[in-house]
Amino acid sequence: MPKLSIIISCYFNEENIPVTFNTLLENEKLFPPEVEFEYVFVDDGSKDNTWNELVKVYEKLPSKVKLVKLVTNVGAYTAIVAGMEQATGDLNVILAADLQDPPELMVEMYEYWKKGIKLVIGNREKREDSFGQKLFANSFHFLMKKFALHNIPKGGFDYVLFDKEIREKIVEMQEKNTNIFYLMAWMGYAYVNIPYTRKKREIGKSRWTFRKRIKLFVDSFVSFSYYPVRMISVIGILLGIAAFLYALFVIFARITGIIDTQGWSTLMVVILFVSSFQMIALGIIGEYVWRGLDAQKKRPMYIIDKLVGK
Repeated sequence: MPKLSIIISCYFNEENIPVTFNTLLENEKLFPPEVEFEYVFVDDGSKDNTWNELVKVYEKLPSKVKLVKLVTNVGAYTAIVAGMEQATGDLNVILAADLQDPPELMVEMYEYWKKGIKLVIGNREKREDSFGQKLFANSFHFLMKKFALHNIPKGGFDYVLFDKEIREKIVEMQEKNTNIFYLMAWMGYAYVNIPYTRKKREIGKSRWTFRKRIKLFVDSFVSFSYYPVRMISVIGILLGIAAFLYALFVIFARITGIIDTQGWSTLMVVILFVSSFQMIALGIIGEYVWRGLDAQKKRPMYIIDKLVGK
């Protein structure tokens, strides 16, 4: 009898939780009767009534529900790892608490898992979001596919079904400042891609701020691509060649008397341009160095405040 663990990270989702849980219970009816369900909810340091709503869910069905309360907000992807560590299913699904991703798609995902596919990706083919959200998301995933992970589907994804083997490897890695979903693709498992339309959020307000989106982009790019560092090297070489050629021109001009006075404006432009490139280069290198330092500290990714359930 296979057990399906559904892992849900919650952050300021007090209004979503009752609706989401009831929807998931109804969704169980679409599965074959032999499937056993486990729900792992992670409260990612919410400051509203999220935890109390989760406790109500547990009291309603304690045989199927596990609750994890983190001491502070660590981000959705790190909270998901905390949920993975408590999950015990033969297969797992990561689902958003706001139901923008259709739960009924899990049935089709499960059928592929039975055929031996260890990773099934729900790919956002279309999005019922604002123009700005679509633009950022599409640009983000285009750059990731172009320069970091060539095997990911177009449009991005954060709705996956995966085997316990993948779950155990990710928990063992304890990798910080990364993208859990892209980490699964990076592992190299053959996967099946199922396109779907991501729905517009109907309940509550998203806490996925622009600052968090930028951090995710930087984390994802730095974790899976050496392209920024390689780009610095290439630009540095080109600037070096340009500087050498310009130096030859200046020497020639000085000897032949083509230029009588030194060009202060030109000199300042060159200095400002090269200086700005150096600062950008130091910033990019610093992102890589900081992540290496953070990993070497070996601090825990999260600290659990409360565990409720088996």
